[in-house]
Parts: sequence; C-alpha cells; structure tokens
Amino acid sequence: MGWDGLFIHDESVDLVDMARAYMDQAQKESCGQCFPCRLGVKAMSAILDGLCAGKGAPADLDRLESLARFVSRASRCDIGQTTPRPILDLLTHRRQAFLAAIEAKAPIARGRYVAQVTAPCINACPSHLDIPGYVEKIRDGRWDQALSIIRDDCCLPGVVGRVCVRPCEFNCRRQKLDEGIAIRALKRHAADMELASGREAPLVPGPAKEQKVAIIGAGPAGLACAYHLGLRGYKSTIFEVLNEPGGMAAVGIPDYRLPRRILRGEANQVERLGCEIRYGVNVGVDVTLDDLKLQGYGAIFVGVGAPAASKMRCEGEDAGYECFMTGVDFLRRVADGERPIEGDKLLIIGGGNVAMDCARSALRLGFTDVNLLYRRTRAEMPADLVEISEAQEEGIKFHYLVAPLRVIAANGKVAGLECQRMELGEPDASGRRRPVAIEGSEFVIECDAIVPAIGQVCVVDCVLPPDEVEISRRNTLATDDITRQTNQPYIFSGGDCVTGPAPLIAALDAGKNAARFIEQFLTNGRSVPEDGDHMERLIARLGVFYPREKMPYADATKKLRPPVMAPEVRIRGFDEVEGGVSPAQAAEEAARCLRCYRIAMAAL
Repeated sequence: MGWDGLFIHDESVDLVDMARAYMDQAQKESCGQCFPCRLGVKAMSAILDGLCAGKGAPADLDRLESLARFVSRASRCDIGQTTPRPILDLLTHRRQAFLAAIEAKAPIARGRYVAQVTAPCINACPSHLDIPGYVEKIRDGRWDQALSIIRDDCCLPGVVGRVCVRPCEFNCRRQKLDEGIAIRALKRHAADMELASGREAPLVPGPAKEQKVAIIGAGPAGLACAYHLGLRGYKSTIFEVLNEPGGMAAVGIPDYRLPRRILRGEANQVERLGCEIRYGVNVGVDVTLDDLKLQGYGAIFVGVGAPAASKMRCEGEDAGYECFMTGVDFLRRVADGERPIEGDKLLIIGGGNVAMDCARSALRLGFTDVNLLYRRTRAEMPADLVEISEAQEEGIKFHYLVAPLRVIAANGKVAGLECQRMELGEPDASGRRRPVAIEGSEFVIECDAIVPAIGQVCVVDCVLPPDEVEISRRNTLATDDITRQTNQPYIFSGGDCVTGPAPLIAALDAGKNAARFIEQFLTNGRSVPEDGDHMERLIARLGVFYPREKMPYADATKKLRPPVMAPEVRIRGFDEVEGGVSPAQAAEEAARCLRCYRIAMAAL
C-alpha cells in the first residue's frame, strides 16, 4: 500500500486493518504545518480505528471517503496529498470488505506490517538521505539540525556537498513545475556554516564495546564504516596504503573541485569516534588477513575501491613510451604537486568525470592545447553535465565519435595517436548507442602526450587471497547484496571493489550498511536482513514515482546556482571553482521544496 494505490498479492491480508495501520503511520508522519492534513488524517484514522474495533456504521464510509478527498485536495505536501489515495482505491474497488467488517461488529485482529517513508529524491539517493527533512531545516535557518539529519546517513557532508553527482536533483519532483531544488548546494551550505562557526561536530561515540574491527582502505566506504561503527561504540582501525584519508577522492578529485582540507577535516571527525587510521600500510604485503585475526579483530571490512586504470585495448599502450600515462596515475601525481608529463599538446581519451578532471587539471598545469577524444557524442557522455560545460568554457577541445587505434612514438616518446572515425549504431547493454567503426576513416593526431581515462578496475586479488574469498571475473569481491557479507562470515565489503566504479555517495551507503550488519555479526554471530531492507528494495524497484493528479500550484521560480569563478581566472590554479551560498539564498532555495514525502507499507 503506497502513495498511488495498492498491490494485492495475498487475499488473506485484512485490507480494513491494513488501511487502519496505513493511516496510523500517516498520522505519525503528518508535520502539522497545515490543518487539512493534521486534522483530516487524524479523523480518518479515528474512523478506521472504530471500524477495526467493531463499532463502525455504513455512514462512516461516506465520511471517510469525503475526508480522504478533502485531505488529498487541500493539503500542502505529499503526506496529505498521497496517503488518502489507497484508502480511496479501497473504498472504490473493495468497499465490500469494509461493509463486511461493519456487519460483523467484531474486533479485527491486528496484522504485522512494515512501513517506510520515502520521496522521489530520497529514493534516487544511493544512501537514502532524508533530503526533504534537512532542506526544511535549512529553510528555517537551522543548519545545525540539517547537518544532524545529514550525518545520520552521510559522514562526509562537505565532500558530498561538493562532488556528488546529484541523482536526487535529477529526480526532484519540482522539475515538473520549473527546475529542481539545488540539493547539493544546500548540503554544502550546512557543512560550510559549521566550518564558519568554528564549532565541532556534535559527534558522540556509542557505549564502548569490547570487539574491534579492521577496515582496509580509508576511502569513502571505509570511512563510512568506521563512522557508523563508532556511533555504535565499536573501535576500528583503518589500514590505508596512501599517506592521507579519502582514497581516490583524495588523489583522484582535483582540489579545484574538492579542496583537500575539507576531506581531511571530515576524516578527522571519523577519528573522533574512536577510529585509528594507520597510513602507508599495504594490506596483503605489510599485513595479512591472518595477522589481523591474530591481532584480535572480530570482523574485517574491505573498502579498497577501484584504484587501477582500465585498458584502451590500443596498440602501443603497454610499450612504456615516455609521456604516456593513465588518467588515474596522472591525477594521483597531480595531487602530489607534480607536473607528471611535459609538453604543450595533450590528448585525453574518455568521456567520464576522470577524463574531465585530467583535462581541466592539464590546463592548470600549463598545457596550452588540451584535446579530449570520445568515441560517442556528447549526449552519451557519462560525465557530469556541469563538468562538461565548465571544461568547454575553459577552452578544452572536444572531439566526438573518435576512437584510438595505435600510439605513435618517436625515440621512445609519444608523438601522436592514430584514430578512427565512428558512428553510432544500436544501443548496447548500458542503453547508449554502440559506436561502430567507419572503415577507411583512419587519421593521425600529432601530440606531445597521451592520457587515457576510460575507466577504473578493482585490485581485490592483491589484498585478499582468492582462495579465501569469492572474486568475480571483474576482479570485484562477491558479497550478499544486503548484508555486504562475503563467503567468509567475518569479512564484509562495500563500495567500488564490490560494484565497480560508482558514485561516492554509493560507497558511503555501502559502508553505513556494512557497519549495521557487522554489529549483528559481532553480537549474534550472524548477519540477517531486516524487514526494512526488503522494503527499501521494493521501493527502489518502483523507481521514480509521481502522483496521479497534477502538481500543486506554485509560482515558477529559478533554481539556485552557486557562484562560479570566471574561466580565465580559474585555469590559473587549483583554487576551488564553485563558491558557497549565503544563508538567505539557502533559505530561499530550500523554500522551493515541495516536501514530497510519501509512505509505503507492506503486510508481513
């Protein structure tokens, strides 16, 4: 039973009792900011309580229907607008069940149900942040309360507020009126306000537990796991091969998008919860799984990401030519303050965010002719649209429908790249049209350096013995989809090393969920999905959802766009390109939120 009706899979479920339970949940979620919902939902709930107690009358059904239509029509937000709908469907298509309950004049036994509150933006967010909740607090000027809501699910609000790929915004229901809410900018605003205030985040570890957990990798997944374990009172130790926290977020995202001080500061907050980070430790070389078990760690979380570069399958890419470097290595060395390759004309191959980061970093390093080659068109590019637009503003040259064939070298150094023209054929498994080579269209681009940035791969087999854990053909770790547990019960995993390259927020969600099931394992010796986990999956399968009726009336407004440094200024260095917004701007933007909460319930 949900925001737009109901599915009946089992006729043994008492629909009258389930309607009562659904409206009880609606009453709990009603915010009370408008009278139709606050009073109407309460009255509907009282009628259903009476029916289930054996005290109903036929006239109650007419009153229930009238109230449902009024609440749905007059309420300001989706709790009031959508929760009456399954009741109306029941009264239309299953009215006889209500009449039979009235005629029986006997109490109805209460069933077992699981309910979940969601919204289009919450559903789209991999970590299911309560977005309308924290947006509402920002509207009221309570950035501290907004941060508290964000930190229930996300331990890196300032990081995510800068680099998240914003699936929530692309699924914002406000788009049906004008433009979606600037959710990422609002999240960053809350984090920036805390920094400006000089306050420490109000983080308190849970009651201390005896068991301790080892975490491999201080990337987003590992930090999130440590954070949520700390809130539960568990001490953890992170073993990190780099010399700073953040994993690929630290050495793969340039400072002009994510200043290192933001990432380091939020990692320090994870340490405040009882986590120790040991840097420069290569698990699998410096320390093994057996060593960790002997040191008394009751569980291990693996969050090693996808730090290696994918191959182009291009002749000459493995020849070791000077001035040929993968995008992953290029960005890592740029993060260390180097200019890793020399020259003026650079070719970047790829269409994702890593390719954009390489191209834009190259400009800031002094390359005067930066070219990006992509085998499809701009419409198929997986990179963030903002990244593409800003790269073009900065003067990067885009070459579409071009694929590399052969690296050309002279005296052991890159001199050019033989390419081939492409055209788009039928869609492939990703849904994008497949690039097809045009015979006889080969040509050569002369250049000083080449940086392929076409994807990343996992290196789990370098960390964990393949004979102890199940590793897929993609070199990812096989885990239970919900519990994140491997075939070794004490080993859990999450993030890119399980899914392959995915958004940073998805890694945070994986670490958060793993912490919950690690606690189960340490407490009970096993990890078992809960009813809410299955409910979450059911809602996810329903996808983006909108109510049947037209959108409520609202004045057309423009989406907040944070200030961005001028292209001719920003390419001079690695200073942060995008700025923050003022409290007044944030409050005005937050007020655009339609509070699209809705309730889903399933019988158990």
